[in-house]
Amino acid sequence: MNQTIKTLVADDEKYSREEVKFLLQEHPSIQITGEAATGQEALSKIIADEPDLLLLDIDMPEMTGTELAVILKKMKNPPLIIFTTAYSEYAVEAFKVQAAGYLLKPIDETELTEAVAHAAGLLESKRGPAKGKLAVGVDEAVTYLNPADVLFASRENKTTTVVSSKGTFKSRMPLKELESRLLHHSFFRVHKSYLVNTEMITEMTPWFNGAFQLTLNGTDVQIPVSRNYVKALRTQIEL
Repeated sequence: MNQTIKTLVADDEKYSREEVKFLLQEHPSIQITGEAATGQEALSKIIADEPDLLLLDIDMPEMTGTELAVILKKMKNPPLIIFTTAYSEYAVEAFKVQAAGYLLKPIDETELTEAVAHAAGLLESKRGPAKGKLAVGVDEAVTYLNPADVLFASRENKTTTVVSSKGTFKSRMPLKELESRLLHHSFFRVHKSYLVNTEMITEMTPWFNGAFQLTLNGTDVQIPVSRNYVKALRTQIEL
């Protein structure tokens, strides 16, 4: 089952914390369990609440974000860290503590989505193969799908369309997050706007400018494959 990502937001500026929390509302898997205004407060809440993910400012009073990260590395099960900072010069330090992401303020929504998706993938790998169903839906009604029944998913105008053998469904989940949730299943990103179940591929034909199109079992829709993804896709599906 795709699990909730317990998340702590740490920043000494209240406005910055509110901005991060607002942006994270677009990610259904994120559950904000608390916030902290200092490094020491963040450490106390991490020990008490054991969050999965920490959105962490670097320039904070009492203890900097990088100093806190060094302490967290010594813990048995530390949270993944996505740094949020106005300064690019701390990137090397972030690399040394194996941060899952490094975002410059003002935070770009797309970059945040990619960082959260990356962190979600790392957490899924730690937790082991997902055994549950994929939840899709836009409003209160939720449909649960077996990942094996999904043919492909596409993204347009901030809405994800999931096409399955059971029907077509809409979701607000970003494609990057969907990709992370299906990490342990046979799915491959073939285009910035398309994710396909490789078990459903029956044919790949040349299109134009080095790009290809896919034919899938169960649908007449032709799926575009960006030329940058062709080699990796063939490596994935061919013997």
